[in-house]
Amino acid sequence: MAIALQRAGRDDLVLLERAASVGGTWRENTYPGVACDVPAHLYGFAEYPRPDAPGVYARGAEIRAYLEDVAARERLGERLRLRTAVTAARWDVAAAVWRIETAGPTAETFEAEVLVLACGRLTEPSIPDIAGLETFPGPMFHSARWDHDVPLADARVALVGTGASAVQILPELARTAAHVTLFQRTPAWIVPRGDAPYTDAERRRLRDDPDALARLRRTLYLQGEDRFASRSGDAAASEAARAEALAHLHAQVADPALRAALTPDYAFGCTRVLLSDDFYPAVAGDRVTLEPTALAQVDGARLMSAAGRAHDADVVILATGFASAQQPYAALVRGEDDVTLAEHWAAGMTSFASTVVSDFPNLFVLNGPNASLGHNSAVLMIQEQAAYAVNALAHRDTMPDGVLRVRPDAEVAYTAEIDAAAASTPWITGGCRSWYVDPRSGRLTLLWPGTVDAFRARLARTDGSEFAPAPARAGKGAP
Repeated sequence: MAIALQRAGRDDLVLLERAASVGGTWRENTYPGVACDVPAHLYGFAEYPRPDAPGVYARGAEIRAYLEDVAARERLGERLRLRTAVTAARWDVAAAVWRIETAGPTAETFEAEVLVLACGRLTEPSIPDIAGLETFPGPMFHSARWDHDVPLADARVALVGTGASAVQILPELARTAAHVTLFQRTPAWIVPRGDAPYTDAERRRLRDDPDALARLRRTLYLQGEDRFASRSGDAAASEAARAEALAHLHAQVADPALRAALTPDYAFGCTRVLLSDDFYPAVAGDRVTLEPTALAQVDGARLMSAAGRAHDADVVILATGFASAQQPYAALVRGEDDVTLAEHWAAGMTSFASTVVSDFPNLFVLNGPNASLGHNSAVLMIQEQAAYAVNALAHRDTMPDGVLRVRPDAEVAYTAEIDAAAASTPWITGGCRSWYVDPRSGRLTLLWPGTVDAFRARLARTDGSEFAPAPARAGKGAP
């Protein structure tokens, strides 16, 4: 967003960051094996390619270093306020500005004509409500708050969850821990990852030939777009992907009973499809016990499954996801009628263009309602949102009062578009429970139910009519 604003000549900006450095999820997640599921040459900015990427997929530390490098090359340091956490943001109707309070070493208060929320959707760990969890006597932490001081070698570790993080963590734990008990509430669809290092010759070619690098990025993009069909319920594509996932499972797990426990009973694509070549071999190894039901109760060091089986552990690692449907930052933001964004989203997140929200003037939300993907790079979506925001600000410049107010009916109509597009997809009809869907309303609120191309085209059709005209000002002598 900052890059887009600066390149549009809007350099009166400040970036508020609660942590001590940039990096987002790649700063927060430092668990063993953390890596991206999007190819390295696509998970980044086209204007800042990485011809020297070590392999097909980037590790977390590699992405964090890349983001720090981009911030430095864009000279964002002077605009960054690190260790500055936003504690409240309120729209001042009379002054037509956002008043933003922060906590940190300086605890500054900011006044801004425009506020952009770029807080991510997977920021606050979700801790499950499990009876007796607080009685566990040993170390216990969430995967996104990894405690590197806890010795895991020769420990009995309970890993709770089988989502994207757990699938990366388990093989690493299986190499070091004495034993791992994996609590699986729901098995995931897993397809081959196909990771591999780039050779010196390949990296040299990409470094010396920018066109070759651009072609590779374009190929990876088109491959990602093609995956949308299998994720969204296209019959032939879904069946082919399902067959690939089952063949992958059968090739790596010989035990029929274990295979059955690892086989999902819901539609392919209903939940996030995972990529791994070493998860199944780890589960099938001697150091791992699969508990095919959820962790239901904790009594000291003894962990009870929903099926009534007991497991002993020295360390508990919660790979239990994030507060995704109800964004934590939403409670901090108050709009035109003193209503919080959380209250506005009480039945699930809604917006226009997945970016602006009625009753919250001059506010943009990146990677918020219906702006995530399950098939391609989220960076591409964020860049489209940033471009939309820059265009909207140009429209704001023409408004007499300089205020962009989203028409409520425009938000309602856009939400209806999303609901109609999602209605027949596996995300709604596939028979699973996922963080893509808000449990309060049963609506798809996280994912964009289309391709990146479709999102770009939808935003290109906006013309400013989604914003209400400025209210008429009373003339002299008017009451």
